[in-house]
Amino acid sequence: MKSQLNWNDRTVLVTGAEGFIGSTLVDLLVGLGARVRAFVHYKPYAEKGNLAHLMSHPSVEMIAGDVRDAGRVSDAVAGCDTVFHLAALIGIPYSYDSPGAYVQTNVVGTENIAEACRRHSVRRLVHTSTSEVYGTALTVPIDEGHPLRPQSPYSASKIGADMMALSHRHAFDLPVTVVRPFNTYGPRQSARAVIPTILAQLHSGAREIKLGSLTPTRDFTYVTDTARGFLAVAACDRALGEVVNLGSGREISIGDLAQALITASGREASVVADPARLRPSGSEVERLLSDNSRAREWAGWQPETSLGEGLKSTSEWVAENLALFAPGRYQI
Repeated sequence: MKSQLNWNDRTVLVTGAEGFIGSTLVDLLVGLGARVRAFVHYKPYAEKGNLAHLMSHPSVEMIAGDVRDAGRVSDAVAGCDTVFHLAALIGIPYSYDSPGAYVQTNVVGTENIAEACRRHSVRRLVHTSTSEVYGTALTVPIDEGHPLRPQSPYSASKIGADMMALSHRHAFDLPVTVVRPFNTYGPRQSARAVIPTILAQLHSGAREIKLGSLTPTRDFTYVTDTARGFLAVAACDRALGEVVNLGSGREISIGDLAQALITASGREASVVADPARLRPSGSEVERLLSDNSRAREWAGWQPETSLGEGLKSTSEWVAENLALFAPGRYQI
């Protein structure tokens, strides 16, 4: 990699640390010797989730809170060298039912993070965006200058969050970079995403795989590659005040993806369209394909895991953790 930091003994805050990408990033940081503050959403019941294996690790401090709480966020940021902001309300279907919740968590939460980073003079804030902000591709591959098209309340809230983060660069010279992952997949991903949805159905013995639209294309990146991209961007001064795509630069249709997952799982099944899983008219993003030139040229990052390897690894993880899924129920 072109851009590297010595993470040993750096104090790093990861918001959304118990999530899919967040927990993978925490694992990488711990392996590199960082002191990690893992900011997790408070739950009044005993659940350790994706960070269970690190609960007693001497380099990990668990901080329960909510990014909507400015005071709690400020306390967590104080004394940190780097902040990786991944906490967000995710899931496109639920955003149709509760758009206001997305504004509060994603936009207001990001404002709280940015303001805390400014107050405590962090070295770098890395804010997490999503390829959903681009909407259906007008030109491909999609570079960071592509128009932003809010085709769901979720994507609109993430556009607002991105702009809030970047406004602090322009107004206050905050050292912030926006990373924009395309479709990340791998172990620990929830059933809301298409790959674990398909695999859970396959490993539960389903002979028909129920999906929404089969024609949209997506650009999939394995989760450890995405997490490495966060670290690379955090070390890259050229990326200050900029947006950086993290994607493979390859696309596959959902229908072809389902066939590849059938192969990876070693199962036999057919694919059928389920009307209950279709997005509202005008909301479906038909094509996503990244231009990852900035990540490659500025930060020296590129994906290392092939789609075939990643799907096989993810299939094995879902088979071993099938109790975490409800294959017969559509989870929004």
